This record gives sequence, C-alpha cells and structure tokens, in this order.
Amino acid sequence: MAKIIAIANQKGGVGKTTTAVNLGTGLASEGKKVLLIDGDPQASLSISLGYDEPDKLEVSLVDILSNVVNEEEIPENYAVLNVRENVDLIPSNIELSAVEISLVNTMSRELVLKSYIDSIKDRYDFIIIDCMPSLGVMTVNALACADTVLIPVQAAYLPVKGLQQLIKTIYTVKRRLNAKLEIEGILLTMVDNRTNYAKDIAMEVNDVYGRSIPVFPIEIPLSVRAAEISSVAKSIFEYDPKGKAAFAYLSLTKEVLAHGC
Repeated sequence: MAKIIAIANQKGGVGKTTTAVNLGTGLASEGKKVLLIDGDPQASLSISLGYDEPDKLEVSLVDILSNVVNEEEIPENYAVLNVRENVDLIPSNIELSAVEISLVNTMSRELVLKSYIDSIKDRYDFIIIDCMPSLGVMTVNALACADTVLIPVQAAYLPVKGLQQLIKTIYTVKRRLNAKLEIEGILLTMVDNRTNYAKDIAMEVNDVYGRSIPVFPIEIPLSVRAAEISSVAKSIFEYDPKGKAAFAYLSLTKEVLAHGC
C-alpha cells in the first residue's frame, strides 16, 4: 500500500514542483512505483514532465474529481499518464480552479480526493501530491488523504514567516479529518550557503521549529540547473547528475525511504 506524501506550502516559488519531480524520480530509480498527482491549476508539475499544453489533455485530475462528486465509475488508469519507468502522472489544468470553487458546495468536500486515492493506492509504493500555493479546498483535500506532509521552504525571511499558518492548517486537518497525518519534514530549498543570510535563516528554522517538527538535515542548494529542469522536462538526475542539487535530492530520497512506506 502506498505512502502518500503531500508537498505543500501556500507560498509560491519555494520549490514544491521541483521537489515533487526529483523526489518522485529518485524513488522510482530505487525501484519504487510512484504516482505523481498535479494538484495545481497552473499545472507546473504536468508541464515539468513534458506536457506543455495541459489544457489540451483529454482527461485530467479535474475529470477524476468530477466523477467522484457525481458518483460515476472511474475506469482503471483513467487520466493516468506513464511518463517514465515506475513513474505515472495524473495531470492538471486550469479547469481545476473551477472545480475547487464547485467543491465548496459538495458534501464531504474535503474528502473527495481521498475517496479516489483509497481506490488506487494498492497499485503504488508512493503517491506524491504537488499542492497548489494556497490553503484552499484542494490543498485540504491533499492533506486529508496524506500520510505525511513535506514542506519545502525557501531560505528567505518571508517564506519562513508563512510557515506558521501552514503548520496550523496541518494540525487542524489532523485533528478534524486525518488523525494519521504527520509532517515528513521541513525542507530548506534554494539555499545559498555563500551568504550569512541563508545560514541565519536555516538556523532560525531549526531553532523555532526543530524541537517539535522534523527539519531535514539535507538542504537543497540554489542551482540554476535545478531551475532549468522544468523547461527541458527532465529530472535533476538526468539533467545535471553530478551537480550539488542532484546529490541533495538523492540524499532526500534516501531520507524519505528511511522513513519507510
């Protein structure tokens, strides 16, 4: 049965999608069967995996959610795209914004995604959900079905400041909807260790949150090569296998595997 990891932060541009792609690819390279779910209407994950025009895809996460809400049967592998060995993708597109609005009036709206994932999780070792940069209904849906939350945080003042609201939301979901939900860890991203500023931010995160929440010992370095992978539809392991970012994401993969399925 799959371990379900939501990658979440309401702040955009902190490396959620890059982390989803590289963690998913890293786990797949270790022989794990991985499903990546694009939970963002901007479809950054879908684009990063080679689907340049996600709005033209015939079916997506939008159709799955609509079928669940309307209690319609979902065929096996419906909207599931195989992107590379051991890696499948359920893509997203801009229509997901409308679905999120419509879910507000749906009974048990926070559990729509869980209803679907419960039906497929036996097929995978890991299911990774790339959440949208908000704490809306879709992000709550992801948290409601996840086993753990991985929180990428850019090593800068404002992203770190926003952590408090996210953590509050996670514990609210744990209390009301998903008692098994835990925090996989806070992952510092875009870390420029040449500056004292980045070192100070890392120290602050460990001081403020490290006593009660896991903080990954791995830091993802600031890397132009890592930023480029979305435009070439490759993982960092394919694009810059000997770079510092690839080494960091390999270390993250091993850390997540050590936490177990």
